Amino acid sequence: MLSLLLLLLLLPSRGCVEAPGLAPLPRLAPLQSPDLLYADGLRAYAAGAWERAVALLREALRSRAEVGRARRDCGARCAAEPGTELPPVPSSDPGSDFSLGPWERLLLRAALRRAECLSQCAVRRLGPRGAAGHRAVRALQDAFRRREPYNYLQRAYYQLKKLDLAVAAAHTFYVANPKHLQIREDLVKYHRMSGVRRQSFRDLENPLHWAAYDEGLELLKRQEIAAALPLLEEALRESLAQMENCRAQCEGPEEQLTEEEEKESGLYEAIAGHWIRVLQCRQRCPGAVATRPGQDSPISDFLPSQLWQLQKAHAQVGNLSQAMENALSILLFYPEDEAVKGTLNKYQKLLGEQRPDLSAREDIRHFVLQSLGEKKLLYYAMVHLGTSFKDPDPWTPEDLIPEGLRKKLREDQEKRPWDSKLPEPESLAKWRESHFLDGVTLTQDAGQLNGSERAVLDGLLTPAECEILLQLAKDAAKSGDGYRSRRSPHTPHELFEGLTVLRAAQLARAGAVGRRGAKLLLEASERARNLTQAYFSPEWPLHLSFTHLVCRSAIDGEQEQRMDLSHPVHADNCLLDPYSGECWKEPPAYTYRDYSGLLYLNDDFQGGDLFFTEPDALTVTAQVRPQCGRLVAFSSGGENPHGVWAVTKGRRCTLALWHTWAPEHMEQDRAEAEMLLQEQEEPEEGEIPSGDSSPEPPSRRPQKARMEVERQRPAREEL
Repeated sequence: MLSLLLLLLLLPSRGCVEAPGLAPLPRLAPLQSPDLLYADGLRAYAAGAWERAVALLREALRSRAEVGRARRDCGARCAAEPGTELPPVPSSDPGSDFSLGPWERLLLRAALRRAECLSQCAVRRLGPRGAAGHRAVRALQDAFRRREPYNYLQRAYYQLKKLDLAVAAAHTFYVANPKHLQIREDLVKYHRMSGVRRQSFRDLENPLHWAAYDEGLELLKRQEIAAALPLLEEALRESLAQMENCRAQCEGPEEQLTEEEEKESGLYEAIAGHWIRVLQCRQRCPGAVATRPGQDSPISDFLPSQLWQLQKAHAQVGNLSQAMENALSILLFYPEDEAVKGTLNKYQKLLGEQRPDLSAREDIRHFVLQSLGEKKLLYYAMVHLGTSFKDPDPWTPEDLIPEGLRKKLREDQEKRPWDSKLPEPESLAKWRESHFLDGVTLTQDAGQLNGSERAVLDGLLTPAECEILLQLAKDAAKSGDGYRSRRSPHTPHELFEGLTVLRAAQLARAGAVGRRGAKLLLEASERARNLTQAYFSPEWPLHLSFTHLVCRSAIDGEQEQRMDLSHPVHADNCLLDPYSGECWKEPPAYTYRDYSGLLYLNDDFQGGDLFFTEPDALTVTAQVRPQCGRLVAFSSGGENPHGVWAVTKGRRCTLALWHTWAPEHMEQDRAEAEMLLQEQEEPEEGEIPSGDSSPEPPSRRPQKARMEVERQRPAREEL
């Protein structure tokens, strides 16, 4: 079975390559390795040799593009090389009996001839060392994919006073890395520079299919159909070309197996495993092409949607034959689509007897047949070799999948993890038995948040309780509270206001705010502490070390082109060093903090999401949208660097909490606040308070009460 599968894998794809017999490829000057050029460029950059750094980094980008083109062209040429065709398989039945000897020799001969062709082609295109001299490690491949050379280029160009090129390089890197914090700050600075033109913010690597696609859709919106058509056709052609480029990259050299992996794999298993990975990679290419730079998810049904736009545009300008060709092409993906069938019937009636004999587009037919052939081999490998394959396409016909496997996949579909309850830590499951946790749900665990000791839990507060605490913040929060009275301690574009539990209790005792809100502030923080201890530290008691009701409000007129943060990336109990990836647990950091919590009160604002990063403080790993009653809890160390995206509209209010295992660092103000609130119970609604039978008018009492509180000991300031 392995031999037969390998033979099938080595068969060239029909109709996908140039015809044999073309003139030989030209011999080009040797091409330097892109990874070595990139490494030399980084050394020049570190030494401050800006001109040399720019030259090397640009050459690395050019070399990588040329290596990709060479692999694509050589792969296509060798697939069509005369004499490499395999004879027919003896039987179409995969389980039929045949002698392995001749087939093994045939397989070896085909593989050697294909390798010889590729090697000679690579030498002609890439130089004496051929493809072997251009083998990049996975880390460098990822660096090029993330467009990291452009980040270094923009800084080198800036040093050379070439602002136009610096801005273009920065924007190119930003498009693929929109969550990269430093590049956002750099672009803010470029926007504010007087010598920078708006046209400079351009993507130097904008794939042609996206450029044509976006421009074509924009013209369609303006009803400029004739101008849109050539762009939409170009977008489709370039999309298919990009897929071929992607498929060629899948055939590149892969990293070496470890010694143990080599021992565990036989010859045929190793070869089959490699080719199965190639096919799996090829199946991901349509999704990669349909994913915009910087995005995580592809546009659904990218090719069929382009075909639909094309058929509509052709019909609008009277090209009914071309409209029918594109509609017929959609049926290759979805043969039973009623909307497409209805459209075709309408076109056929309009053409009447003059209707030509039409069929689907050849380029789309080739793509579909090629993809289905690869899927068939992958499903065959699943059945007979025990491999895995997750089909990324919704249009794969069910009858392509072997019947036994079809049943198993259907059963797996019914057991999808997102249809079942999330697994819960044992400690949380025990706590659920108590009345306190009724209504609380685990929304995201550490795995879903791409980190360690992180969790999102919902349901800690009701909407009515959130409103009470929001009103308390509105009535009592003080500008700059907790940050040495600095009105905007983190960004000049937001107003920062805070309230501690002691100050809330003092204001409530003086009658400036309702006692109910001050008491709920204490109760809500205690709920969060209990839940955090139950989830993360069931064996060791946690104590609250500081409780802070915090609101951040966007300042009107300060939000245009804003790209800074509401709260910079930091860790809560150590000093984060993004350059080394270390987090130094020493003063002035609050080293006694062990766990942190953020209990959100509202979501009626723009921006303001919490996000976690890698230790570099740049690479975002997860983010959480605030909402009433949602608690984000996490350990306070360097494993959880976090920040807050800019609040660009409205007011964001949160109950920030820090917990400690050390009793000596318990929140002393908390005990005093509890005593103040217990001295006098709040009267029921409509009840006259005891004591003075003629209290001051409400309009005067709060002002006097606030003045009294301000004269008392100020709340402890925290960073």
